[in-house]
Amino acid sequence: MKSKALGCFVTVLVLALFASVMVNVFYVAPAIRHEMGGSWGDGTHRRHAAPADDFEYQQVERGGRGVKDRVAQIDLEGIITGEELGLGSMVTHLKQALKQAVEDPFVKAIVLRIDSPGGEVTASDVMYNAVKEASAKKPVIAFMDTVAASGGYYISCGATTVVANQTSITGSIGVIMQGIGYQGLMEKAGVEMRTFKSGALKDAGAGSRPMTDAERAYLQTLVMQNYDRFVQVVSDARKLPVDELKSGLADGRIFLAPEAKEKKLIDEVGYIEKAYELARAAAKSPEAEIVRFMRPPSLRGLLGFGGQAATPVSRAASPADDRKIQIEVPGLRPTLKPGVAYFLPGAWY
Repeated sequence: MKSKALGCFVTVLVLALFASVMVNVFYVAPAIRHEMGGSWGDGTHRRHAAPADDFEYQQVERGGRGVKDRVAQIDLEGIITGEELGLGSMVTHLKQALKQAVEDPFVKAIVLRIDSPGGEVTASDVMYNAVKEASAKKPVIAFMDTVAASGGYYISCGATTVVANQTSITGSIGVIMQGIGYQGLMEKAGVEMRTFKSGALKDAGAGSRPMTDAERAYLQTLVMQNYDRFVQVVSDARKLPVDELKSGLADGRIFLAPEAKEKKLIDEVGYIEKAYELARAAAKSPEAEIVRFMRPPSLRGLLGFGGQAATPVSRAASPADDRKIQIEVPGLRPTLKPGVAYFLPGAWY
């Protein structure tokens, strides 16, 4: 009886070991193939021979028989930041993806799917410029998903055409800079901040003391300079007078897609298939294949040295992401860095 139980245990153990090996082969083999520069294809998730910093093409819609043209979908998701997080920043990833799409002779147009409430001013501006440069070479259709507000809207202004889902939140043309005043708390705790500075405004906005009128005016000027840049970008892209924008549309309010179209902030309202349709039309290739750019799996990441499996190209992640569980609650505000200007709607801070 004991011998029979032992035999069953050994059988189960061997089967479990075999299953573990097969799972590892399934996940690691594509990464090995990619890092060795080989190609891989299964009809739906198509990997092409490419350098390690290139992106995979995941088929979304088949093209016509014999048609080699493609429309490339690039996803931009999350709070916009230029921060380097081990695997590169959102800015770097977007620029690389756009560069690959522009240089690929088979890619005739680009759909940039944006799902972002905005973020850092400089990162948004750099991404906008990258999109604008790409759209000068190939049609770029910006598609607004759940939200493309503030910095997300700013980036869309670089596209050839802007489409938004019926329920998309957009707009929020404005700038915010925040800080915390904790002087009273320090006084209660008996703590004193001792500051040595070279000029009156060197510690402007410091939370350890009351803000002076000069500091308030100085910081407000910085915010308004970034705001003027934002408004000018929108004015140039949407052919709307600056005065008209500043008198209402650009006061920080958000819009649902239908109203945004009515106000001429976007071109079309529809689902992402509408963006595909417009991209194919702009490319003059009605049967072009639709492919989605994905970050390739990394063998180093699978072995625990950083990296991650295929994900949207714009979502940056730290090397620790493979070794921890992250819970994201939609709608929670991001942590704003003191003294940093942001393009974010009111509901997100």
